[in-house]
Amino acid sequence: MKLTKIGMMVIATAALLFNSSCNFLNVDDYFVDTFSYDSIFVNKINLNKYLWNIPTQFDDEGGIWGSNKTPGVCASGEAVVQWETGEYPGLLFALDRVTPDKLENFGDVWPRMYKIIRRCNTLLANIDKCQDLTTLEEREVLGYTYFMRAYAYYNLLVDYGPVVLMGDDLLETNETPEYYNRPRATFDESVDYICSEFEKAAQYMPLTVTVSQFGRPTRGAAYGLVARLRLMQASPSFNGGASARRYFADWKRSTDGVNYVSQEYDEKKWAIAAHAAKRVIDMGIYELHTVKRDTSTAELPKNVPDAPFPEGAGDIDPYKSYKDMFSGEAIAFKNPEFVWGRNSSQVVNYTKHSFPVLLLGGWNGMAVPQKFVDAYYMEDGRDIHESSVEYPYSETGFTTEAKNRSGYQQQSGIFNMYNNREWRFYANIGFSGCFWPCSSTSENNRKNKTVTYGLDGSAGKTQTDGNLQNYPITGYVTKKYIHKDDAWAGNDSERLNKAFGIIRYAEILLSYVEALNHLSGSQTVMDGENTYTYSRNEAEMAKYFNMIRYRVGLPGLTASQLSNPDVLEDVIEREWMVEFFHENRYYYNIRRWGTMEDCAREPIIGMNTEAKEKEGFYTRTTVTHPVARYRSADKKLIFLPISRNEIRKVPMMDQNPGWGN
Repeated sequence: MKLTKIGMMVIATAALLFNSSCNFLNVDDYFVDTFSYDSIFVNKINLNKYLWNIPTQFDDEGGIWGSNKTPGVCASGEAVVQWETGEYPGLLFALDRVTPDKLENFGDVWPRMYKIIRRCNTLLANIDKCQDLTTLEEREVLGYTYFMRAYAYYNLLVDYGPVVLMGDDLLETNETPEYYNRPRATFDESVDYICSEFEKAAQYMPLTVTVSQFGRPTRGAAYGLVARLRLMQASPSFNGGASARRYFADWKRSTDGVNYVSQEYDEKKWAIAAHAAKRVIDMGIYELHTVKRDTSTAELPKNVPDAPFPEGAGDIDPYKSYKDMFSGEAIAFKNPEFVWGRNSSQVVNYTKHSFPVLLLGGWNGMAVPQKFVDAYYMEDGRDIHESSVEYPYSETGFTTEAKNRSGYQQQSGIFNMYNNREWRFYANIGFSGCFWPCSSTSENNRKNKTVTYGLDGSAGKTQTDGNLQNYPITGYVTKKYIHKDDAWAGNDSERLNKAFGIIRYAEILLSYVEALNHLSGSQTVMDGENTYTYSRNEAEMAKYFNMIRYRVGLPGLTASQLSNPDVLEDVIEREWMVEFFHENRYYYNIRRWGTMEDCAREPIIGMNTEAKEKEGFYTRTTVTHPVARYRSADKKLIFLPISRNEIRKVPMMDQNPGWGN
């Protein structure tokens, strides 16, 4: 069938502006839904098929370990793997092996997001042609189309920085190359536009979706992404802080000499971020996931209020309340903490990278650095260096009794470093001596195993399948998404389905507290015709921060922490690190805070995996493997580079700083 003018316009746009090696100019590939442009808008059935083909171009958000969606946890230092392959482009990025000419698996993201943007623009330009759409149906289509267009820009912004804004343009055909040559917007222009698109989408989007539609974004998802972007925009690296000067002082748009990133501090951006988070809170439909206390629940430390949640933790099980929403135990579509979540095959698949090779059929190499192990508090909320008599911390000796609390079985004889820790530690960290139930398998020799990582351990360096990459070089793995029934070996072995929280309500609460903490005075924010005032309100910060703490059975903020903004900022940053471990927030946080280079320079520490369990394994040791030793601290790693092919085709589109032309 002959292409319509719309089809020709879109293909011409692609050819002249965003061509790449991903071959999306092939008409058969482009029309993966088999529609020609003549038939898309004939009726609402075809239009909806076209609409819901668009999100198939986005990656599974749970692909945070090895994918082309994001550099992810292997780039941030939350995980250290020895698999130096294209499956782990984040590791290669951290090792400074990604270049504008060799983008590894990141190469198709930029053109693919603009493909989505073009599809959205095509739909918006032609929706009026669909005569059988009701007003209500048209509003829903508009809401999701605006959302997907904004989400495509969002994906570009967080990893590649300022974007080329297309607006509603489809672009004319048969123009000179200069017509298609466009500069990038500044960072603030990009954020403001993307947020305005999410705001527009939210006007049309539903508050909730049905069970069968779990995974579709809602109004809360649009507002939640606005909150995330506004916090990023207010942070030091993008708001005139020392890191903004360090990263971006000399990065100016070649067309007009304007700084891509503001070099002037604006405190009001923190108020705008606070308002964006508070708006989600005030929707009144989200809350932290909790599980009721039962007879197996451990007693609370004396310094944790025993009032009902959220004023305390007296009626909940802290371990299950946190663990169950990641492991698959909680019903995802009923989880009130998911501002936006989706079922994720990537999360399920990557649990295999934590299971021992010979013992439990995994790949055993998703290693966790000691830095993250140390970040978890003691059971009563004290730091490991200031532990109490009741909950002591020690790096000598082993426990002499087993504990079985809240469904978590802690073996006797574990290293004292791992005793008396807070519940998120046991939910997230697989340490030597950790118990692995693997209850789904019917083979007794494949279940109820104690896993150890010393040289003579059941999952140590000598217990691989001959591939010495398949062991955790720090002596720790992540267990965050692993359910007690999950098994990768043995008859009848199964894994529970997992949901990935793209935006959790805990993020909204912590974002609100962080934004308030940066206010030195009162700031007003206009939202429509309404005016809102924000200030550093200690009671407000304590209220929302303490919800996160009480949920996991820890005490809330102290008066001294609340009274000192610098001290509280350290507490907040640590809470981000612990609460959102292996959720991919750390990668972006250390960039917006300006601590990326310092984090990259820190040596990767772990246990001594070259020593036997009781003969030196439990010794802090600097990991000397090249994947740990040669991580780059170059400030250019704030953003991924844009493909040099894209830069050559659009001369006005400046490259990211540090990556050449």
